[in-house]
Amino acid sequence: MRYLLCGVAVAALLTLGGGASAAPPADLDAFVAKSMQTFGPPGMSVAIVENGKIVFTKGYGVRSIATKAPVNEHTAFPIGSESKAFTAAALAILVDEGKLKWTDRVVDKLPGFQMYDPYATEHMTIIDLLTHRSGLGLGEGDLLIIPATTRSRADIVHALRYLKPVTGFRETFAYDNILYIVAGALVESVSGETWEHFVENHIFVPTGMTDAATAYRSDAKNGVALHGRISGPIMGVGPQSILQHGLEGAASAPAGAINASATDMAKWMQVQLAHGKLPNGKQLFSAEQSDEMWKPRVVVSPDSFGAATSAVMAALSPKFQDYGLGWFVENYHGHVVIEHTGAVLGAVAAQYLIPEKGVGISVNINSEDGAARRAVAFHLLDYYLGIPDQHWNAELKKLMDGMFASGQKAIASQPEQMQPNDKSSLPIASYSGVYRDPWYGTTTISVRDGKLWMKFDETPRMEGPLVHVADDTFKIVWDDHMVEPAYVKFDVANGSIATLEMKPVSPLADFSFDYQDLHFAPAR
Repeated sequence: MRYLLCGVAVAALLTLGGGASAAPPADLDAFVAKSMQTFGPPGMSVAIVENGKIVFTKGYGVRSIATKAPVNEHTAFPIGSESKAFTAAALAILVDEGKLKWTDRVVDKLPGFQMYDPYATEHMTIIDLLTHRSGLGLGEGDLLIIPATTRSRADIVHALRYLKPVTGFRETFAYDNILYIVAGALVESVSGETWEHFVENHIFVPTGMTDAATAYRSDAKNGVALHGRISGPIMGVGPQSILQHGLEGAASAPAGAINASATDMAKWMQVQLAHGKLPNGKQLFSAEQSDEMWKPRVVVSPDSFGAATSAVMAALSPKFQDYGLGWFVENYHGHVVIEHTGAVLGAVAAQYLIPEKGVGISVNINSEDGAARRAVAFHLLDYYLGIPDQHWNAELKKLMDGMFASGQKAIASQPEQMQPNDKSSLPIASYSGVYRDPWYGTTTISVRDGKLWMKFDETPRMEGPLVHVADDTFKIVWDDHMVEPAYVKFDVANGSIATLEMKPVSPLADFSFDYQDLHFAPAR
């Protein structure tokens, strides 16, 4: 029955607040140390808010495995998709100012906005823009921005019209980043300020987030290096390496580029749990808009993020999960939790709010070992909710080991068309040329030293050699090893190439490497 909580019932629960105060768990330092030992992130930051007060901000480990500079409470980590709540808050401020209504049509507020589906273009509201129910597939279009792009935010808005929906408009939840970039463009269109300027001056400054930035910089004064396991048999396995680049390019910022410290995140959670009220008594956004952002809008099915992530979510036991405006709303052991996690290349984050208890929890790490942030966050959730110890370090380690073992087994038993042979339909040079996808643009395949070379023309560093696998299928391991390897299959008919399709090599590849959504054909 908990699954059937309507928006009104949930809103009532969220207004209870005022849980009894409890100091952070005495074993927190020891638990964090065990998590870092178990999963291997170089550094971590933790922030806890209780009943309006910041009760814990601390850094652990190092900012970089090269410099060994220590993490502290002011070290800024990428928070990834937790940035979406800031974009929603920016729009909420504009609603309070009377410049927008949540039910306004996007096409009326953002010149040039156009979806592939004319009906979606005409009827999409700002609520639709923020709730992942547009009809786009999971992560569709992410290769416009990941791992980097030369495109502007306006270019992303324009490319949207070429992304074909996979379901009906408002039919189902499918997480995307592209429409939050569109939401950032909408902030600029309505306010006359760039998304960056608006967030810095209307959110960071009044909230007192003095360590925060709207983009990652490797040379930031107290920032972190990004780390990933990119040299093993599958992404996520093997030794830790420093990644030379993060999620760069201003275009993607409204969807996931904010960097913030434990101190910053504590201040942000204070405002969220106070329904928009700042410590000085002023409102960053109104309580009415706070309710709007936390109101459940669309059901998130258990398989929304693919099999691997679904297994993790099953272990974390949400009895239901919905999405609001920049926030997930879920039931955890009978309690409503407002949360969002974040992930970029080389860093992941987790943020959980328990409104009925007045508790906020934020955990950031500077690597892709996401189970570490989950273990610490859920250890704290269980503590504040009085749930017996669930041994998260051991349980998540078991789950992750099984997941990586299954991934490696799947790669080893590829289907017949991926089994190596020396056949191909055409001479090597005949595969070269410029290929165009309607939404991405062009990729160029050339011959270098007798071998094929592929380059994504609007994605710096996304290039590498094509190695023949079987028939007309090739494999690319990108020069930038933090990009997921892919299979490249040419459809050859009557001696000429009709299309070029791609798919990730790893079954565990992040959904943002949406190669399957690309449909290249020779450019005319």
